[in-house]
Amino acid sequence: MDKMDVAFWLTVLGTCCWVVCFWWMYRISNKQNAFLDQLRAQGKRIETLSKLEHDLIKEVHPKVGKIKDGMDAMVAAVKDKPAPAPHRASASPRSSDSLPT
Repeated sequence: MDKMDVAFWLTVLGTCCWVVCFWWMYRISNKQNAFLDQLRAQGKRIETLSKLEHDLIKEVHPKVGKIKDGMDAMVAAVKDKPAPAPHRASASPRSSDSLPT
């Protein structure tokens, strides 16, 4: 084999490598596009759910404020009342007569 044959086969090998490389990049690109399509669809679903959640929160928000005001009034009423005396379930000796000597 002389230098021309080696140069020819290296050129053929290089061309084949370029073909394989472009094919491989094409496959990767298709997979990335499919993944991006899935990501866009997921983003749209999340956006839809977020809008629904926002609408629910807007609907419930005034009610939450009323509940909080009612709870504040209840806390204030509870703080104003004296605490009830603790209830003792166990019997204690009433006088020293009941104790053994």
